[in-house]
Amino acid sequence: MVNTYEMLRKARAQNYAVGAFNVCNMELIQGISEACKKLNSPVIFQVSPGSIRYAGLNLLVNMVKCSVEETGIHAALHLDHGDTFELCKKCIDAGFTSVMIDGSNLNFNENIKICKQVVDYAAPRNVSVEGELGQLSGFEEHMNNTENFYTNKNQVVEFVEKTGINSLAVAIGTSHGVCKFKKDVKPNLKFDLLDEISELLPEFPLVLHGASSVEPKIIQEAQNYGMKFEKTQGIPEEILLRAARGSICKINIDTDIRLAVTLNLRKFFSENNHEFDPRSYFKVIRTTVEQIVKLKIKNVLNSQDKA
Repeated sequence: MVNTYEMLRKARAQNYAVGAFNVCNMELIQGISEACKKLNSPVIFQVSPGSIRYAGLNLLVNMVKCSVEETGIHAALHLDHGDTFELCKKCIDAGFTSVMIDGSNLNFNENIKICKQVVDYAAPRNVSVEGELGQLSGFEEHMNNTENFYTNKNQVVEFVEKTGINSLAVAIGTSHGVCKFKKDVKPNLKFDLLDEISELLPEFPLVLHGASSVEPKIIQEAQNYGMKFEKTQGIPEEILLRAARGSICKINIDTDIRLAVTLNLRKFFSENNHEFDPRSYFKVIRTTVEQIVKLKIKNVLNSQDKA
């Protein structure tokens, strides 16, 4: 178990990204661990506030630690979108090696203040801190295309210097959820903005949130098994790979895993309507997660054999 400071700086220097995958149960953790072990890839296990409420903080910490010890992988345990100093402190005290304090909904000075508060507590404990400038939202904000949505390049240097953060999540066109762009917009990222930020922060780790591809073939197959979607559109893997080979050194992926797991569970029950042993269908989750993480390591992150 390591923090993300050296892990992400190495990724930036060698033009790959570390995958940050959200976890909330044993099977997700095991599937991610096996994929990274087999492909010798570093990894970041992410836990959201919602997952902590669902599974419990200590249980998640100990499951991740146990899986890392058993597989010998190079891994960090990271709080995703921590929204208060108190939650960040609680996670640090419980054994997290990295935390994100998300003050992107605050004004610039308030964002600096809360980030610095977390850094001042985390740094002496060898825990790295991620901050965010710019906001990640749904496709409605993309439709409006307001400049407030994107990271302000004129603020990044001051923000990093005054907070002391170890990595920065930038808003360059990604979004959480299954619909990241409206249907008549061709998916793309603002690489010109990313390049400008990279020049202002040379060698500094930059992070990309909301980076699932939401593959149309998975959506179509899921709909065949009864899932309902009104609108879906993700970011093509080739665009994400371009970011990983550039200055983005941490890519967050959650939605794609959720979709694949849900699809394969629906498929399993459709084909095995007599099955009632949880071990039979929970095994589907583990296998599905391992498969999709392997694909992300190869097709998106470029992180194979980088551990």
